Amino acid sequence: MLWAITCIDNPNSGAIRDKVVQPHRDYLQSQKKILVLAGATQNDDGSQAIGSLFVLNVGSRAEAKAFSDGDTFTKAGVFKSVTITRMRKGQWNPEAAEGA
Repeated sequence: MLWAITCIDNPNSGAIRDKVVQPHRDYLQSQKKILVLAGATQNDDGSQAIGSLFVLNVGSRAEAKAFSDGDTFTKAGVFKSVTITRMRKGQWNPEAAEGA
């Protein structure tokens, strides 16, 4: 089943995010068997990360939470909030994201 994890950054956490971004990317790479989509959410002009969005294919909320808890950004205190929501695949059009 699919789970969306929506994370909102703590104010002024950009320096922490920058410091641990490579271990974060390494973690995501190690989880690619369950990771459907991942990316930073940004302010409207794209000049600043304001959070992250992950879509996972795992069997339970507990597995989604374990993924989130294991993320370097979570461990380093980048996120002010993390929301985990089960979702259903309604449309699937990865070609629409090309060039984004």
